[in-house]
Amino acid sequence: MNREPDQSAIPAGDPFAIFEAWYAEAGAAEPNDANAMALATATPQGAPSVRMVLLKGHDPAGFVFYTNAQSRKGAEIRANSQAALLFHWKSLRRQIRIEGPLAEVTPAEADAYFHSRPRVSQLASAASDQSQPLADRADYHARLARLEARYPEGSVIVRPPQWTGFRLAPTAIEFWLDRPGRMHDRRRFERESPPGPWRSTLLYP
Repeated sequence: MNREPDQSAIPAGDPFAIFEAWYAEAGAAEPNDANAMALATATPQGAPSVRMVLLKGHDPAGFVFYTNAQSRKGAEIRANSQAALLFHWKSLRRQIRIEGPLAEVTPAEADAYFHSRPRVSQLASAASDQSQPLADRADYHARLARLEARYPEGSVIVRPPQWTGFRLAPTAIEFWLDRPGRMHDRRRFERESPPGPWRSTLLYP
């Protein structure tokens, strides 16, 4: 079978610029939560776990999400900072894999994002011992009611110290683009450590 050589649709330039372009297209095409990404963490012994979180900020310094640091993922992050992210945009038939270490955002960043959320989300986060056993949902609702009484409408809800954010500083970013006949397009960017220079290569699909 003879085929004319084709060119990669994924350029070898700046991976952050490629991410920006794909992310903007996903925002216009995906019906729900184009910023949803799978976050994979692991224990110090290497036992993995994965869950969906929402991207809440990104720039060349990294990719930011927020969570309760006393949750399972928070405990794993504190014990083993290496993590991975995966964006899968089914409507565009594209994926982006991102790998690197996580570091906690500053208290000012966490405060700013916490107070940008709807009041009900702030209260729900403050009332939750995320990932911990819950005997009855009524207990959670009772906690929420006590916080609503403590913080009447219009008052500033204090961010719980365990509610914070993490930034993944990427050491690898891989782009995957669907093509017919399983001849997919893949390009991987790697660097030793941020903010070092990127190297890129195409990968067999």
